[in-house]
Amino acid sequence: MTTEVASGAVVYRVVNGQPEYLLLKSATSQFWGFPKGHVEGDEDLIATATREIREETQLQVSVDTNYHDQLAYDMANGNHKEVHLFVSEVPSSVAIKKQDIEISDYGWFDEQAAVQRLTYDNLKALLKRAHQYISAKISAQ
Repeated sequence: MTTEVASGAVVYRVVNGQPEYLLLKSATSQFWGFPKGHVEGDEDLIATATREIREETQLQVSVDTNYHDQLAYDMANGNHKEVHLFVSEVPSSVAIKKQDIEISDYGWFDEQAAVQRLTYDNLKALLKRAHQYISAKISAQ
């Protein structure tokens, strides 16, 4: 069994003291998720997350490595997948320029709307964990 490794981030902005989460919709399916992609060559997880966010959204981000979460699951093709997600705050005024070949739509959502929009339960649970970290970080500022 081959293991595929991907990395990305829960990208958020703060509007009126509350986080809004960036979700992307795949151009090839109805999947809504976070910016992420496969590790290439000898990249580390942070470099992959930064590159994938830039490729998919044109955002230049700094990844917060104090938060790291991981999902692991078996895919329909028989491969195992590990997805590593960090968090990344961006200014509230940033403009997204989506990568049309991979992303058909995007949006900023509060936690409740983001949980409803995410396609898979494991991503919903991960967002809830990330939201706790992000909310505490915002409160401490």
